[in-house]
Amino acid sequence: MTTRRTGLREQKKQATREALRAAALRLALAHGPENVRVDDIAAAAGVAPRTYNNYFASREQAIVAAVTADREARVAAAVAGRPAGTPLSEAVTDAIVTEYTEPGEDARDALLMITTRPALRQAYLDAATAIESPLTEVFGERTGDAATARVLAASVAAAVRIALDRWVRPADGGAATGLVVVRDSLPAQLRAALAPLAPALDAADHGR
Repeated sequence: MTTRRTGLREQKKQATREALRAAALRLALAHGPENVRVDDIAAAAGVAPRTYNNYFASREQAIVAAVTADREARVAAAVAGRPAGTPLSEAVTDAIVTEYTEPGEDARDALLMITTRPALRQAYLDAATAIESPLTEVFGERTGDAATARVLAASVAAAVRIALDRWVRPADGGAATGLVVVRDSLPAQLRAALAPLAPALDAADHGR
């Protein structure tokens, strides 16, 4: 019974999180993010404002979460699911490029909004750190060394954040006017940022 209650409680929390981030994105797209209050998001999701604060620290975080939802778990699952013998660097790079560059048609308007608002751009960059924890677990299984796993996961998260920063930042330092591509496409930016980590990832990999 205890396990069942815990499972139901987690399902309810996940449903609330999904409702909040969906409401945040819907209202932001309809009215502009600067015109959306936390109280508005909570009301649209059918929860109290104080409940909102248990899930998100700002409206920007909730809006971005609607686009990045569960991406970190998908990245980790993709790395863990690669066939035995696949170099860890290849598994990591392919998983990240896929999850960060295939948002789907319904996310394009949201990405356009995010890349044209400084506060949302910052929240989008900050969200990259979420991949560190699940990757630490996967790397721990592959390397057999908890400390090495943490260092590698933190390094991958930093590399992803740098690539995203180069992608969303206006080239001239001014206001962005659309999805920003700095010097190259996002997949190329991600691959370039992760490339220096490949030797360390593969050297530490005991799962090959």
